[in-house]
Amino acid sequence: MASLAIVLVVGLASCRQQPGDESETEGKQRAEMVFTGAKGEVKLMTLDPGHFHAALIQKVMYDQVSPTVYVYAPAGSDVEDHLNRIKGFNTRADNPTSWEEVVYTGDDYLEKMLEERPGNVVVLSGSNKKKAQYIKACADAGLHVLADKPMCIDAEGFGLIEEAFKSAKKNDVLVYDIMTERSEITTILQKALAANASVFGQLQAGTVDEPAVVKESVHHFFKYVSGNPIKRPGWYVDTTQQGEGIVDVTTHLVDLVMWETFPDQVINYDDIEVKRARRWPTMLSQAQYTKITRLEDFPDFLQDKLDASGELPCYANGEIIFTIKDIYARAAVTWNFQAPEGAKDTHYSIMRGTKANVIIRQGEEEDYKPELYIEGAAGTKEGELLQALVPAIAELGKNWPGVVMDRKNDMWHVVIPDKYRIGHEAHFGEVAERFLKYLVDGELPAWEEPDMKTKYHTTTTALEKAMQ
Repeated sequence: MASLAIVLVVGLASCRQQPGDESETEGKQRAEMVFTGAKGEVKLMTLDPGHFHAALIQKVMYDQVSPTVYVYAPAGSDVEDHLNRIKGFNTRADNPTSWEEVVYTGDDYLEKMLEERPGNVVVLSGSNKKKAQYIKACADAGLHVLADKPMCIDAEGFGLIEEAFKSAKKNDVLVYDIMTERSEITTILQKALAANASVFGQLQAGTVDEPAVVKESVHHFFKYVSGNPIKRPGWYVDTTQQGEGIVDVTTHLVDLVMWETFPDQVINYDDIEVKRARRWPTMLSQAQYTKITRLEDFPDFLQDKLDASGELPCYANGEIIFTIKDIYARAAVTWNFQAPEGAKDTHYSIMRGTKANVIIRQGEEEDYKPELYIEGAAGTKEGELLQALVPAIAELGKNWPGVVMDRKNDMWHVVIPDKYRIGHEAHFGEVAERFLKYLVDGELPAWEEPDMKTKYHTTTTALEKAMQ
């Protein structure tokens, strides 16, 4: 089995620009930014990894990516935990990876990375307080960025993201966020069925009280990842660092609304109007905080946020009701401390059509696995729906062999083989593969950048509205 080779460095002098050779260095850097899909041409730099998502990008190897990854971070438990996760991938019995981490730790980690720049793609997943600054600094320096969500957590950060995209365009580099939920099979099939006019009809407009599109998710601070109890960073429940729920996980939900209702279309700021937004806290005791972080007590930066009983109000929950090109949508996220025995994170989604509704449920009845259902809309006869569904499901089966349907209560259930249920962690690899393709293409799809900006404009606007 492979082990993790960690090289601690004070500097990488061979990569550092020397006086008098500016044009040669810049020419070399430009050459390294032209991607052909060749083996090892993408060289990753991981900046300040504090969230386990940073490691999940490296859960598998990619031919196009060099096995040597350069890590720049402040010293501490965040980077140590990250390296231990990579070590776990390298030493697992089944299909071990072979990453070599070259690590620099120091207070000047960002400046050192930008000075030495031994890689050409920066991976970002950690405290969201500085993420917008990091993204802008990397784009300004002409480096590609693959960033975990959210890119920003407030209006100030959103302003930096707008500037970062301008720099990226000027420097001909890509900035892309990690939207793993687009890889979830029930979401993919929900999108496909909603695009089938024979089955779905047209998307309803909906109302504030009954939106046409709903995305809800329930998460838990304490859970298991890769079979192990998760260890959250100490700052994870500080919403000034992680961001409130309305701008964090809700990013995925707003993204899915846009991606499914208006696929491959440019959505601008004025296409969306936030109608209603609210936020509420999850109360965390000191014992619960210790269980998820393994720290003995709340740190100093959380002490002034505790209530009179010594509990932390963590504003991890939020709801946004908005219109997107006059279609009403709702995105809501709830964070509980820990799921009941046997329960897991859940997701619920409905898209209401004039002929049928397409629904994702992931509750106890589904054994906490997302399942896809179709029910007739008001006025749709059962025979008419079945007549449209049979060829539609057969068509899906051409791209996803084994997908069929059966009757469940008063709905049709889309039966999805387990081979397509690869799990959330594997979705990071799929996002990375898409990004590697975009690097070779030299551009993102035309709608991706404007939609990214509109998505973060929506979430940060909703936060301001909810806080009023």
